[in-house]
Amino acid sequence: MVSESRPRITPGRLRELGPLNWAAWQVLSKASGTPDAQVFSTLGRSGRLFRGWLHFSGMLMPGGRLRRYETELVILRVAHLRDCEYETDHHIRLGKRAGITPETLDRIRTGAEADGWPDAHRALLAAVDQLVLTRDIDDDTWARLAAHYDERRLIEIVLLVNQYEGLAATITTLRIRRDEF
Repeated sequence: MVSESRPRITPGRLRELGPLNWAAWQVLSKASGTPDAQVFSTLGRSGRLFRGWLHFSGMLMPGGRLRRYETELVILRVAHLRDCEYETDHHIRLGKRAGITPETLDRIRTGAEADGWPDAHRALLAAVDQLVLTRDIDDDTWARLAAHYDERRLIEIVLLVNQYEGLAATITTLRIRRDEF
């Protein structure tokens, strides 16, 4: 884990973000329960790329085909594997709304081998681990995952894992500070 240090890119305000990204940052910060959702005030400095990324991200979460509970299982597992406290902070809060309990969060941290997972969630978490750790999912794990999810959801799972892994890498590399709630 990278120690918390000075951001490499300072979070922007109206001048740096422009009116559209500034407005998006304001709405997203409020929805996140923080005065400055720094991932948005930082990434918003990228101009229209930010809006494209927001659209893509929103199609996966909250607009994806996976149940929100399963989406949060994936995101929280990625955040744990990548040691991304920023993602963890936000998705613990969002996960609670989707039914993630403190006990479930402990099992997410343990992974697919934890007791109590239904087969679908055990397969989902095993696939997340393999994709993050090896950049692929082996045939046996894929078959277990495919027994529970249709083709659209299988594609979405791969995209979701990679979206949040990439976001974790971006947050870490840019040294985006954790938000205050």
